[in-house]
Amino acid sequence: MITFAVTMLMLGVLIFVHELGHYLAAKSVDIEVKKFSIGFGPKILGFQKGETEYLLSLIPLGGYVSMGGMYDETMEQIEGSSPEDNREPTPRDFDAKPIWARAFVLSAGVMMNFGFAFLVYTGVAAFWGSSEIKENRIAQVDFDRLPSGAKKLGQIESGSMLIRIGETVVNDWGDVRDGLLESPAGPLKIVTENPQGTIEIDLPKTQEERLEIFSTLSPWLDNTIGSVNPGSPAETGGLEEGDKVLAIGGVQVENWYNMVNMIRSSPNVRLEFSLVRGGQELTRFITPESVSEGASDVGRIGATATQPEIVYEDAGLIEAVQTGFMETVAVTGLILNSVKELFTAQVSPKELGSIFMIGQAAGQTARLGLEYYLQFVALFSVNLAILNLLPIPVLDGGHLMFLGIEAIRRKPLSLKMKLRFSQVGFFFLIAIMVLALSNDLLRLFG
Repeated sequence: MITFAVTMLMLGVLIFVHELGHYLAAKSVDIEVKKFSIGFGPKILGFQKGETEYLLSLIPLGGYVSMGGMYDETMEQIEGSSPEDNREPTPRDFDAKPIWARAFVLSAGVMMNFGFAFLVYTGVAAFWGSSEIKENRIAQVDFDRLPSGAKKLGQIESGSMLIRIGETVVNDWGDVRDGLLESPAGPLKIVTENPQGTIEIDLPKTQEERLEIFSTLSPWLDNTIGSVNPGSPAETGGLEEGDKVLAIGGVQVENWYNMVNMIRSSPNVRLEFSLVRGGQELTRFITPESVSEGASDVGRIGATATQPEIVYEDAGLIEAVQTGFMETVAVTGLILNSVKELFTAQVSPKELGSIFMIGQAAGQTARLGLEYYLQFVALFSVNLAILNLLPIPVLDGGHLMFLGIEAIRRKPLSLKMKLRFSQVGFFFLIAIMVLALSNDLLRLFG
């Protein structure tokens, strides 16, 4: 029940924010707004104020702002309304406005979602403070991505504690980042314990190169199960939240990344998991499902790690704003990369999820605490913005694509051509939704 409530709350807020962007932008350039709806299909509640009818509709998976002179047969069918065949064009019609005004209105929903995410991330940082992982142990180093001057980082053993980076004393993972980003360029000494040692790297000048070095380092993450996806191999194999995995196939597991690497290298292979649950040693047998990733197949069991301990440091307004901006940019890059990998077949379509996967994630973050839930809402707001920018007719990106074509041709596409493209786009979206829903049902029911 809690999962359903927090999911509906998130979807309602984000849909409202998105459509409010379209609404305010349309009003600002004097376009007639006929309807403002949260949801699609038949009306549940509604009232008329001025020229606009405000609606709450039956299907809570989106919303729309219906504007004068913007007829789309596909969207009319979704909205449950009918075209106005005898309507006389007016100067307040959407199509009567210049391209810049129409582009502004179409992109305003996406801009509102990005802005909302930025405000949420900023608010979380201002209220709770800057969050840092309370860990100074190294789990693994991605040696292949290290620049030549930083290759000695690959000598750090898994489990080593970072004590000092230059003049920065390391107490948490934020200190690791600060030491690499704020130290003077040139020779940089890094001191470790357990085992004790010192290495020296050549720190580059640019922040981009320094961030790349930082991204190759992974903080220690215990090999303890945090959550298990319904219907996943982990659930069917008997793994439970809180289980600590000691070994896989007789090979000792040191940390979470170590465990994941073993699983990834064993798609469709029955593995023996030795674990501890409530002080008792148990054995479970799990067969990782095979998932396509680029040109190869990897194994996956559908479990996540326990959340690392987080410490909060007071953040002033300027620091909170900086954190909000950096979080928004980082999440945008992450989602764009995921979309690219999906369309270039580097990630299997089996990874797609529907409302069930979204709800599961929303419920899990809500149980962790309000700050985690708000951060997930912000992440999903960015996700919604990027998906809406895809050049698929029916979506905002598709309509922006039509405007781009109009700007190049110096005349708009015919209504008939737009409708054909919109129908193709609509059926494409339906196909994606069916695929995502099928994936979720397979996860739930095996």
